Amino acid sequence: MAVHVVKAGENLWGIAELYGVSMQTLINVNGLTTTSLVPGLALYIPDNLLPIRTYRIKKGDQLRFLSKTFNTELSYILSLNPNINPNQLSIGQIIHIPSPNKLEITTLGFIFPSSITTITPILQSLAGQLTYLAIVAYSFTEKGLAFNQMDDSAIIELCHQLKISPLLMIRNFLNDQFSADLAGDVLGNPTYRQNLVTSIVNLTRNKGFSGVSIDIEFIPPARRNDFITFLSSLKNALGNLLLHVNVHAKIADLPTNRIVGAYDYARIGKIADFMAVMTIDYGYPGGPPDSISPIGWVEQVIKYAISQMHPAKLQIGMSLYGYDKTVSNNQTRALSVQASQNQAITTGTTIQFDNTAYSPWYRYWRNTAEHIVWFEDIRSYIAKYRLMDLYQIAGTTYWQISLPSPQNWEFVKRNIKVIKKISVI
Repeated sequence: MAVHVVKAGENLWGIAELYGVSMQTLINVNGLTTTSLVPGLALYIPDNLLPIRTYRIKKGDQLRFLSKTFNTELSYILSLNPNINPNQLSIGQIIHIPSPNKLEITTLGFIFPSSITTITPILQSLAGQLTYLAIVAYSFTEKGLAFNQMDDSAIIELCHQLKISPLLMIRNFLNDQFSADLAGDVLGNPTYRQNLVTSIVNLTRNKGFSGVSIDIEFIPPARRNDFITFLSSLKNALGNLLLHVNVHAKIADLPTNRIVGAYDYARIGKIADFMAVMTIDYGYPGGPPDSISPIGWVEQVIKYAISQMHPAKLQIGMSLYGYDKTVSNNQTRALSVQASQNQAITTGTTIQFDNTAYSPWYRYWRNTAEHIVWFEDIRSYIAKYRLMDLYQIAGTTYWQISLPSPQNWEFVKRNIKVIKKISVI
């Protein structure tokens, strides 16, 4: 695995020659729409080297035993970690291990239903990289009756054909936005809450879903216990079908906070099959320009979450988008990571890299308006996969897979073993 950060004066032909790959390969893998480059652009260079695993030294570890565990050569470990003393390993020390034993994770992609002709090539190209597909097409009424907002029957059938487990994703969406009142009123009423459980389960079973992905946001903190009651009843009613719960990210319990207060990580972690923390939108729409998913914050969220629940149930969120913000008023335009990268190229803008956030960004002007764009690239993605390996968590979710991110998917294909589940119909 190689990542090449373009320097001033370099061109695509020269980089292709340097690594012994074709220009077309670099164009395809990196989602380029032109052979032009800009300084700071990170290019993913596919190769046949062993994947790199991330490991934290524990008491009693010895490199010769780790080489056997990871099915690799001791000399490979030493060459990749030149600063370690194999005879004086420190507990907590982080090392990188070249290994044919790939990181194994579960992955979940979110998607909004659209024409099956549009979605089919997306799912066909990503079938090997997805465990689950959460179809964002369901909400519920003020009496707790779940309903389908868009037809998704053809997508469900395609998922089963491709061996991707489809999940019914339900949100408290009202008038095109999350409604705290809708969530609070339904969860706080025992009859409406049971209506929601029953109607979700009926839709899940009748439509052939493999389970449910819950995305109820801005739940009033006073409904914290009611949310747990709802999840417990729902899991019992689903039986062997999957219960996946999405929650906002936090680094401490804040039970009165209007955004995260209703999420009791410990109790949700006991009930759900997976809990996915939304480690995205740290730099949020309408807010000042900032990293969407700074690596230090993501690690803090993971540490807090696994202090409350088993890491094997935890997923973190990854963004396949960037935010282009007008500096004067923070007006925000979302665009895919591929479009974010290529906009820098078409505007001839040097891409910066923030080593603290471990995220790329750039500044450009449109007429007289200053814009700042934060997005993700192969460097920031690799850093997040290494956190998954380091903390041995279940895996990740992707918001959302209709947004092109060629670097990410090529990395997953080459370096990660995605755990596949058999769809339950």
